[in-house]
Amino acid sequence: MQHVHPLRESLHHEVHARPYERMNAPLLLSHVALVGNAGDAERAHLAALLAARQLAVPAEGASHLSADIGGLRLRWEKHGEFHTCTFWRQGAGAADGFAAPPIAAVPADWRAALPGQWLVGLHMLVLPAPPLRHEPPAPVRTLLDEDALVGASVMDDSAEVYTDFRIHGDGFTRWIVVAGDMTPRRLGRLVQRIQEIETYRMMALLGLPVAREVGGALAGAERDLADVAERIRTARRDDEPELLRQLTQLAARVEGLYARTHARFSASAAYFELVQRRIDELREERAHNLQTLREFMDRRLLPAMQTCAWAGRRLQALSERVSRVSNLLRTRVEIEQQASSRALLDAMNRRQKAQLLLQSAVEGLSVAAVTYYGAGLVGYAAKGAKAAGLNLSPDLAVALAIPLIALGVWLGVRRLHRQAHAAADTTHQEH
Repeated sequence: MQHVHPLRESLHHEVHARPYERMNAPLLLSHVALVGNAGDAERAHLAALLAARQLAVPAEGASHLSADIGGLRLRWEKHGEFHTCTFWRQGAGAADGFAAPPIAAVPADWRAALPGQWLVGLHMLVLPAPPLRHEPPAPVRTLLDEDALVGASVMDDSAEVYTDFRIHGDGFTRWIVVAGDMTPRRLGRLVQRIQEIETYRMMALLGLPVAREVGGALAGAERDLADVAERIRTARRDDEPELLRQLTQLAARVEGLYARTHARFSASAAYFELVQRRIDELREERAHNLQTLREFMDRRLLPAMQTCAWAGRRLQALSERVSRVSNLLRTRVEIEQQASSRALLDAMNRRQKAQLLLQSAVEGLSVAAVTYYGAGLVGYAAKGAKAAGLNLSPDLAVALAIPLIALGVWLGVRRLHRQAHAAADTTHQEH
């Protein structure tokens, strides 16, 4: 092929990006997600950790990396709004619990300097015990809050998943997976789905504070709009410029809110959809009469997402209402302007009629005056001719000249009228 699309290879390899890890129970895992896109700062920070251990650094533009950093396995991913670091150690069993999480083995100064704001942190303990039990295994009862316990049998009864969605003393939530006889690849998929459920859940909830803030701002804007709409109903013509100014300011406030929040609400909806999809992939079944992950999300996360969606719809509705009230005020102003224009045109027509009458009177006087002066010239000419010896009566000459002069002047005036009207019609057609 002569012409290859410049993005062909990168688009093709996208389906192989972020592959699942191979994992074996028992293991202990720590996962963190930090919000904030700092450009290449995340990659450079990761490269510093790898270079200190004489390991290959991530390539420029890389969005994920998996490496063994000496007793620990590291997985790093860079997303649009956040980046994640996952550390795990094979061989950790139920006796160790969460006492020595893998992230604690990472240098403290490197952890403290991680770019972004820490949003998600979880520890996951994966046990090899058989998944089918009459009650949750003992570590679930001792390491998690039993009063808030959530759990389910997942992936065709091949594993059980437990959590309490509590932030414990070290700032991390805790998950316990009883893996049974899962293959390493399948266990890797299960662990990654759990990490994504927790990460996307927290990312989706970033829209909730925004929705609450918008709710307070919208309440004030709705009151202002109702006040302006009521004043429009009884406003005088002199009040309209001030009402239009207030509507313009209100529209700017609403559009500013929309511009600041639309992206956040859209992102929250997208993250929530990913949470639901990952839960679907788990194929949950109830275990030990516990609340399932889907039931927990439907009860705790879904109302928050509905609040975000409601705030977005309310903002959109307010924007449309402001537009309708603005159109109403503009229509009222236009109707008044049209009425004023009609009154002005009527006054102009009356003045034009008066001017036409005056012009007709002036034209009559002009014909009479021109005829008078013309007759006087004829009289002088006739007297001169009589003095020269011609047998010509000056009075008779003047009498005969008056109708001829009057007719000529009148015809001349009419001709000027026709020429003026023709020029006006030509100008109007050109426009």
